[in-house]
Amino acid sequence: MKSKWFLLGLMAFLFAAISILGTTCPPQCRAETVTWKMATKMPATSPEGQAFQKFADLVKVKSKGAMEVKVFPTEQLGKTEAIIEQLQAGVIQVYPEGENYLAKYKDDIKYTNAPFLFRDREHYARFLDSDLVKGWFEGVAKENNILVLGKIADFVRGPYRVMVSKKPIKGLADVQGLKLRLHPDDMAVSAWKHLGANVMVLGWTEIYEALGRGIIDACNSPMALVESMKFYEQGKYVVRHNEFPQGMAFMTNYKQFNKLSPELKKNVLEAHKEACAFSAEIMYKAADESIERMKKQGAEYSELDTKPFVTKMMELYKQWEAEGKMPKELLKTINSL
Repeated sequence: MKSKWFLLGLMAFLFAAISILGTTCPPQCRAETVTWKMATKMPATSPEGQAFQKFADLVKVKSKGAMEVKVFPTEQLGKTEAIIEQLQAGVIQVYPEGENYLAKYKDDIKYTNAPFLFRDREHYARFLDSDLVKGWFEGVAKENNILVLGKIADFVRGPYRVMVSKKPIKGLADVQGLKLRLHPDDMAVSAWKHLGANVMVLGWTEIYEALGRGIIDACNSPMALVESMKFYEQGKYVVRHNEFPQGMAFMTNYKQFNKLSPELKKNVLEAHKEACAFSAEIMYKAADESIERMKKQGAEYSELDTKPFVTKMMELYKQWEAEGKMPKELLKTINSL
């Protein structure tokens, strides 16, 4: 009888001990830490790189160590095409890049980077939040296993687009006949030809020499890259034209995100939102500092009235709509916003 009561007492003690440990033990000792890999293009020390690391740090803090995001910068895990395949397969879990890379799955997504389609960044943000565009990305998530975290426009990239030119650009008239370097993108080429430029498609690393030799008169660039690429040494006129706003799609493995607990999902989304706010803070500050340094080297910075560009481009967009090259509901949505 005594042994029976002894066993019952021992079991009660063990049960109480396990219960106490369960309530006091941190998440790390109750379950295995969730570890995600995040591949990026940018160096860790760049403004974008700092914002990416901020996201990773915030995930760890908010989840109290239950989840960790390991950042692999400067294409350590491969180029974009390979990384997107790894993302779909679940080898990596996060890849922050321009949303236009998802146009391979839904062609309409390319219009989020259409030149002079949006009046300002807020207009762009409202467009991305429209039911039309949300539907595009929801389709990519379900059909191609790539989910975009949070709001693309919240992350400030660039932080805006400029034209670097060998001669002053004060308006649409100055673009006529301008030998303008572009990347190989059919929509961008058609758009700038419509605006009157003499378009030349060249590689990114060929720009500096082409400007110096007079092969081109100008190029478009994110403001953040003008100084590092030293474009201002060959074209001293740096003109902010806001060709299109640039956001950042935190592309995520759809299935693996959905396997997270509700609490971890909340942690990830909160970390994304705060990292985006951090990006806006450091991107604009870095751009202002870069402009001042370039001015001291002889560069001239100005801002362009883009309303004539928007009006001119709308002619082409309406033409594309009439020809069935552009979704009919797209311009209607743009104008309603």
